[in-house]
Order: sequence, then C-alpha cells, then structure tokens
Amino acid sequence: MLIPIIGLFVGVAAGIYSGLVFPAGYSAYVAVGILACLDSVLGGVYANMRDDFRWKVFATGFVLNAVLAMVLIWLGNQLSIDLSIAAVVVYGSRMFNNFSNIRHLILNKNEKQVVSDTE
Repeated sequence: MLIPIIGLFVGVAAGIYSGLVFPAGYSAYVAVGILACLDSVLGGVYANMRDDFRWKVFATGFVLNAVLAMVLIWLGNQLSIDLSIAAVVVYGSRMFNNFSNIRHLILNKNEKQVVSDTE
C-alpha cells in the first residue's frame, strides 16, 4: 500500500516541477482527466488491499478512464452542454466510495487484530 502513495507523491512532484503549463482552454480536460486518474489510483489501492489487484486492469483503467473523461468533456463542448459536472459527480462519487471501502478495510483489519490478540 505504501508504493501507490509514494507513486502519487512522485507524480505530483514531477507535475509541479516539470514546468509544463497547459493553455487555459484545456483546463477542464486536464482537471477531469486528473480526477479520473485519481479515481483509478484509489480503485487500485482498494483492489490491492483486497488482494485482487491486477496490473493490466489498473493500467488500462487508468489510461482509458482519463481518455473517456476528456472525450466526454469534448463532446459536451461540441454540443454546448457542460458535461464536466457529470464527470465530476461520477468520478467524485467513485472516489468517495473507494475511500470509504479502504477506510472500512483498515478499521475492520484493526478490529480483527484486537480480537485475535485477546483470544
């Protein structure tokens, strides 16, 4: 579980110190793409904690979720509809759900350890 967290911090640091600047017109695409990637990372952490992590599923989900989110924003722009709200709601709720599941696994793991220690 430590490796994904370290990878997240390394990725954020690389993004901050790279000097790469996106034009303002692409900000919605980049923001929703990052949100989709964070959703995939939390899903990968959750799968890893359940011992159900598979690299192919994670890698394809990481890339394809980001691309799908950006295509959704592009399609909304073509139709003059703000679909970024839909993407934020969907990916945001998935992130909260994954985070909640991770929290439950951690709390239940600690409770099981306490019970086994007292027996």
